[in-house]
Amino acid sequence: MKGIIVAAGYGTRFLPVTKTIPKEMLPLINVPSIAFIVDEFVKSGIEDIIIISSRRKKVMEDYFDREVELETIFEKEGKTDRLRWIKPPAEVRIVFVRQQHMLGTGHALLQARPFIGDEPCVVAYPDDLQVGEPPLAAQLIEKWRETGCSVMATVYEPGDVSRYGVLDIATDGEHVRAIVEKPGRGTEPSHEVSIGRYLYTPEFFTYLEEGWQRHEGGEYYHIYALNKLMNEGKVVYRRLSGKRLDTGEPEGYLEAILWYADTVPSLKKVLDGYLERRQKA
Repeated sequence: MKGIIVAAGYGTRFLPVTKTIPKEMLPLINVPSIAFIVDEFVKSGIEDIIIISSRRKKVMEDYFDREVELETIFEKEGKTDRLRWIKPPAEVRIVFVRQQHMLGTGHALLQARPFIGDEPCVVAYPDDLQVGEPPLAAQLIEKWRETGCSVMATVYEPGDVSRYGVLDIATDGEHVRAIVEKPGRGTEPSHEVSIGRYLYTPEFFTYLEEGWQRHEGGEYYHIYALNKLMNEGKVVYRRLSGKRLDTGEPEGYLEAILWYADTVPSLKKVLDGYLERRQKA
């Protein structure tokens, strides 16, 4: 099983900082968002990760490489406990592939196809982070082993889902028939909302290539291949277990930072102190 992280986009919702800093490197305090995805993959037993990047994001490659100068300084000063913070993950092999033309997520995924071979893969978009056990990639892998199908990750939204891509689920309660984008209130086929995590079987890439050959210009998305698999009854869903952090927009990113700070005792103390002073103001 291999993993793909789609990280080539511009991140325009976070301008001006993303003019020079990749959105995927924006941290939850001190840990870049993309590192949470890599950690999830590692804990799920994935040993090969392909990160789809672009020209402006070489800093991501540096982050997952060794930092020899800092290693030397820490060892010289006897601060070896800090080495764990800069050590690249030894449990995986990470390959970077550049998308030279911003032509959509479907086109981006095609850049990774030569590295996938004839095996399934988990695809992640770093806007969606999951914390908790088991890791989300492991949940998708378990569902694939049960069904042999491609798997879509979802969250259950009991209220208004008119802003989301919503799953139309077959009568067996397991297979996905379609995705309905932004359904009108009262017309939604379910309350299972698709999030940025998928497990694709190898035939997905065959259909992805087929769709690209028929594409007539502009951005190309993965939905063509996904629709083909859904029409053949080869897509199921897995509702996320754990906590989802949506960092795709500044508001959600701020909420993720606050949630993360609340889980770290030293940071929670600062957060609680701020809230207490705010209430007294």
